[in-house]
Amino acid sequence: MRTAAFPSFAPLTEPAEADVAVVGAGIAGLSAARELARAGLSVIVLEADRPACGVTGHTTGKLSALHSTVYATLREKRGPDAARDYADSQSAALRHVFEVADALGVECELESRPALTYCLDPEGVGALRAEADAAREAGLEASFVTETGLPFPVAGAVRVEDQAQFHPLKYLRGLVDDLLAHGARIHGGTRVVALDAGSPHRLTTQTQVTVAARHVVVATHHPVFDHALLSTRLTQHRDLVVAGPLSVDRDPEGMYITAEGGKRSVRTAPLADGRRLLIVTGESFTPGSGGDTEEAWARLEKWTRQHFPAVELSQRWAAQDNSATDTVPLIGRLPAAGDEVYVATGFAGWGMTGGVMAGSLLASLVAGTPQRWAGLYDPGRVGPAVRSAPAFLKAQWETGRHFVKDRLDTLGEGSNGSVRDLPPGEGTVVRNGGKPCAVHRDDRGALHAVSAVCTHLGCLVAFNNAERTWECPCHGSRFGVDGDVLQGPALSPLERVDPDTL
Repeated sequence: MRTAAFPSFAPLTEPAEADVAVVGAGIAGLSAARELARAGLSVIVLEADRPACGVTGHTTGKLSALHSTVYATLREKRGPDAARDYADSQSAALRHVFEVADALGVECELESRPALTYCLDPEGVGALRAEADAAREAGLEASFVTETGLPFPVAGAVRVEDQAQFHPLKYLRGLVDDLLAHGARIHGGTRVVALDAGSPHRLTTQTQVTVAARHVVVATHHPVFDHALLSTRLTQHRDLVVAGPLSVDRDPEGMYITAEGGKRSVRTAPLADGRRLLIVTGESFTPGSGGDTEEAWARLEKWTRQHFPAVELSQRWAAQDNSATDTVPLIGRLPAAGDEVYVATGFAGWGMTGGVMAGSLLASLVAGTPQRWAGLYDPGRVGPAVRSAPAFLKAQWETGRHFVKDRLDTLGEGSNGSVRDLPPGEGTVVRNGGKPCAVHRDDRGALHAVSAVCTHLGCLVAFNNAERTWECPCHGSRFGVDGDVLQGPALSPLERVDPDTL
């Protein structure tokens, strides 16, 4: 976000009409909007914050059809045809980025690189051999290797050639310019809070401005309108990122990922001074789990310096994503919300190719000419959801556990820590007049207090001490210390509490 001159857009202040309203201006929403605008439809894009600066703005920018070990899982649970459709759709999205960048003349640091999923533990080799075989059968140029460009030995890795990496905001800047040239309207600072299905559908913003549209695309990461309870089929995870300049001779020349050690993902990007920017992701955790995020960041920095001792770490940030319990993203008509309401969610950390693919898929559905892999991603699919019942039940057990346990943990006044003894920079959940209250003391010693009850479905939030945010462990909503919504699916802020009453 620092290196892309991305434009800002004014909020929507007057009622509007369009053929298609796209809610959410990340890569999925903007990709869908461009496809639809180029098809001749009138399009309006509504974003709660700044376009492209949410989940998309915090991605590490990998474009790959190799998604950890997805192909062995798909082949086992849904058969080889499903694995082939997955490979074909993701590969088509990768090619589409190259085609669009070339057609629009977009300079977005687009580089071809191999993608590798590796393991250090010899016990993981069997699974990676199976993944290489399944990916090859699905049509990818995949192989099992034991040598990589990493500066440390691995037990084995799946390698797929001709994948890519890019600067997503520079790419999306080109899409935005093309969108505007085709008559689309884009509005930032416009949070949509209600959807009334009908003919046309009507959207209402937080400022009570309405938008009428024949078709609605909900591309808000976690769907803010969830008539079909898709949230019960999604799990949330947040990853930490560190980055810094590295000399070219230390470049591992590939995109690497392992699930070991709380996840480690490595790639580099070009810098203007001729060096490379090393980007390392890891320490995956559930938002609102209450762990020490500063400690996790320290572990990630230690690992990075240990394996890349020449790096000068200069940035850190965090990224969030959600995963479908049956592995495959949910893209298509939103069940129980009307025939012309569509959703894209559950990208499992692979939202760059997934978002581009979702844009093409949703545009084909709106046009009535669905792509052949539409059934694979259909949010209304039943069979795969049944076969993934253990993962589904585990996700619901975790949600229920937080809903009950977190309340029991705050039964006593100040049971999660005394407000009086709360150090600067920290936060805790206590009881205040019988109600759970989230309290933060800032660096100047002032207290900030809000209700600890998430405005989405009522779970209790927990404090992230590194990012200084309140996070919901059930569905990943995030709030500022004064209760403002930072990330959905919550639509309303946490209720403020007078700190003098504590």
